[in-house]
Amino acid sequence: MRAIGARRIIDPLPIYTMWLREMKRFLRVKARVVGSLLMPLFFLAFLGLPMSFMPARQIPGLEGIGYLDFLAPGIVGMTLLFAGTMSGASVIWDKEFGFLKEVLVAPVNRFSVILGRSLGGMTTAIIQALVIVGIAVAMGVKLSSVSGFFLAIVIMILTCAAFTGFGLIIATKLGNLEGFMAIMNLIVFPIFFLSGALFPIQSMPSWLRYIMY
Repeated sequence: MRAIGARRIIDPLPIYTMWLREMKRFLRVKARVVGSLLMPLFFLAFLGLPMSFMPARQIPGLEGIGYLDFLAPGIVGMTLLFAGTMSGASVIWDKEFGFLKEVLVAPVNRFSVILGRSLGGMTTAIIQALVIVGIAVAMGVKLSSVSGFFLAIVIMILTCAAFTGFGLIIATKLGNLEGFMAIMNLIVFPIFFLSGALFPIQSMPSWLRYIMY
């Protein structure tokens, strides 16, 4: 009996079902797919490319590094941040339409449901991030090495897991989509702009560096 109960803690079927549902929901709405890539592309095309023609020595902290090479990892991180945290919006949506209640009363382990949702959100976020990586490489960003690329993927997965989990936790505490979006924007935008993704921390004023650290 204990062995059966232990197996039910992680049930592959509801995990796969919830993962597949999140994937279909993402891919079915073409506007969402395109919209999720517009902001990263905007930063790369209208900030990264023009600034890359500026001599690196004019930006403190970028000696010997092109600005586009510096910006690209930050934009990938931004993609993971926004896509991961905003995956919690699907929980709010399911709350409003009663689907979440039906899932919770189903004879499946709740941890498996949460895990499936998390993996679905992580997968969509990783796909978006890899698309941005491909576009950045096409723009001229150079990868340091193959091993470094795979290490970056591992870091992306761990980072995405944290952001997705954070978004789901916030979503479970809120009852409407408007409140969730407002709180997420209030949290993720300061995190992004204070992360040093757009400009080196060394180039910031001393008082701002303390906040960024």
